[in-house]
Amino acid sequence: MPLLDREEYIEQAYFFRTFHERLDENLPSQEILASIREEILATTKLPMALDVLRSELMHKGKICEGMAHLSHYFAPFQAFVMERAEEDRSKFDQRIALQILEREAKYRADSPSPAGLFVFQFECMARNRLGYHDGIASIAADPMYDSDWRDWILKARTQLGAVEFADLIYFRSESYVEERRRTAGADYTPTAKILFGRQEGRIARANRGKDPLYLFGALQRQLGYPTVPRSKSGRELQLPPLIEQRFQRLEKRLQLLEAESQGKLDLSEFYSNPPKFEDET
Repeated sequence: MPLLDREEYIEQAYFFRTFHERLDENLPSQEILASIREEILATTKLPMALDVLRSELMHKGKICEGMAHLSHYFAPFQAFVMERAEEDRSKFDQRIALQILEREAKYRADSPSPAGLFVFQFECMARNRLGYHDGIASIAADPMYDSDWRDWILKARTQLGAVEFADLIYFRSESYVEERRRTAGADYTPTAKILFGRQEGRIARANRGKDPLYLFGALQRQLGYPTVPRSKSGRELQLPPLIEQRFQRLEKRLQLLEAESQGKLDLSEFYSNPPKFEDET
């Protein structure tokens, strides 16, 4: 799979963001894909890709099926994220998946680095528990990474759990080479290609023995790596207006039934002008 032009990633980011926004409006996915297709820049290949996605959605009910077929256009990690979101028993919210894909596409369109893309993709798997085995395999197949990166990524998959993630970065960084040359001599030559810069190595070394989330946060603050979207807490979740209205009606009906069962039902509140009787006290 070749790398796409910048305009393709810009349109992809727009597609994923708009898809997410219109899902929140309770619009059918098929209609969303059809309407977005008309908005996408016609000089890109995305309109044709959306035709395939819409066709697969109509026949199989899943967008990830179409993304997997378009492996020359959508990166393997993109299809992997959408597949996890569309699993029948998945707890991974599709809206979070679309936000992940939007931010990844925006990063690809803006001078991305293999190190920044890998850290972002890895954090997406870690935070959302998407599965390291298949997830790392999809990352390694990304065209952003050359053979040295692919070999290291696949090797890291076998070392996770035995080696800290911060150490995986530090030992393949320029900072580690500088440290070895200070201790072992200036003629020290690394046996493997250096993949991370000096700053990434310093940050990784400072976070050894800590929660990897601290490492991700430091890389985002210091180097501008893209942040991973998080699901909202229960208090922050907002229901669509129509569903919220239905819940309010159900709650009101339950209150009326409870009042009736206790003999305390008062219908006066439902009259705009409650009648008045002479014997009222």
